[in-house]
Amino acid sequence: MAVHRLNHAVLYVRDAARSAEFYRTVFGFETIPMLPDGFAGAAFMKAPGSTNDHDLGLFSVGDRAGPSAAGRSTVGLYHLAWEVDTLDDLERIQTALAEAGALAGASDHGTTKSLYGKDPDGLEFEVVWLIPADLLTEDAIEARKSIRPLDLAREKARYGAGTPGGIGISRVASSA
Repeated sequence: MAVHRLNHAVLYVRDAARSAEFYRTVFGFETIPMLPDGFAGAAFMKAPGSTNDHDLGLFSVGDRAGPSAAGRSTVGLYHLAWEVDTLDDLERIQTALAEAGALAGASDHGTTKSLYGKDPDGLEFEVVWLIPADLLTEDAIEARKSIRPLDLAREKARYGAGTPGGIGISRVASSA
């Protein structure tokens, strides 16, 4: 039996409540009551529309924790990537990240349209919309070899603001 998707991620953060508020405000995640009675310093969260039990676990390690050195002086995780359904969703998250002072970049990777952000502890993440399989072109596939600035207005005009992404790629195409 093969692994077929990531079910959840767990992050060590300075303050789980602060991080939970960030993921709630920016992404609309909801807190799931999974902590044993009397246990504090953690939060479990679920993304809107997710079928997972939870998508994100947050564990407090305290305000004296240093920044992650992963990729600079230690090995470690670079980032998580959250997938959105539509380019309108990507634009809404871009606005929320900018308002939170957490937008770190926006890139066009050919077949994927990506935003990059940092949570309150500086942990990086990606938010991505994938071109559906039936709209992929050879040009988009070839463009995966480059990174260009993301022009969200152009991509919405090209693919449609409400076009579901990832169909036939990360999500099964309907047989209807």
